[in-house]
Parts: sequence; structure tokens; C-alpha cells
Amino acid sequence: MDVALDSLGFEKNFTNRFLFTRAKTLYSFTEDEDSRDQFFSQILSSGSISLFILLPFFTLFLKFFYIRRKFGYIDHLIFVFHIQTVFFMLFAIFFLLKICGLKPELWIFTILFLLYLIIAMKKFYQQGYIKTFMKFMLLNFSYSIVATIGIIFVFVISFALF
Repeated sequence: MDVALDSLGFEKNFTNRFLFTRAKTLYSFTEDEDSRDQFFSQILSSGSISLFILLPFFTLFLKFFYIRRKFGYIDHLIFVFHIQTVFFMLFAIFFLLKICGLKPELWIFTILFLLYLIIAMKKFYQQGYIKTFMKFMLLNFSYSIVATIGIIFVFVISFALF
């Protein structure tokens, strides 16, 4: 590493050493399929932790969207845990079907989860279909923004630690 930094004319400090190792890792992704698979498996394992960390944000969005309701934060949190359990169950079924040699379509499971979410919101919060649908759309849009930031953060952290 020192020889490479000298030949490139860079200082031998922590930042340059770190960037050099990340550049080597990035280059190894183009050459070595095993390192790519290992990196994506690390991201996948970090993904479930990230979903768990993002649960309070989703709960907070529900609290804001249903501020006039007499539900406390804990009530919303229990609802979110319930929704997350259904999400993981559908995800597990998807992977079990994949392991069994079938080729399930991810979009089917996504639609099933979104349908379940809107029906659960309608039943739990007891509002009309139009109001529930509007809040469903706003909630998913808001959460998508936060989740995108979270995914980028997990990707960057995983790449830095790989």
C-alpha cells in the first residue's frame, strides 16, 4: 500500500490508506464474484437490523397521520410490530419457495403485503376507505424517503466495513 501511495504521489495518512483499500475492494468486485456475493450477503444481514431500527420512524409517521385519534405511541408501535411480522412471514414464504426450486415473483409478495397493510390500517384505525387510502399513500411516500436514506446509509457503512 505504501509503494502504491508513493507512486501515486499521495500522502500516507489514514484517509488515503482507507480510500486505497476501498478502491481495491471496489476493483475486486469486478474481478471476484465471491467477494461480490459476500458483500451482498453482508448487506442483506444488515437489512433486517435496519428494518428494526426504522420501525420507530414508521411508528412516528403513523402517530402524526393519526394525531386526532386516541392512540398512544405504544399502540401505533404494536400495530407496526404486527405489520412487520406479516412482512417477515411473507418474506420467509418467498425464500422458502425459492429454496424449494420454485420461481416466485417478488412483485406478488409486495402487492400482498401492501394490500394487507391497507386492510390492516382500515381495520385498526376504523376510518373510511378514501381517508385510509390517502393516509396509506402519504405514509408509504414518507417512509420511502426515510427508507431510501437508510438503505444508502447501510450500503455506505457495509462498504466501509467490508
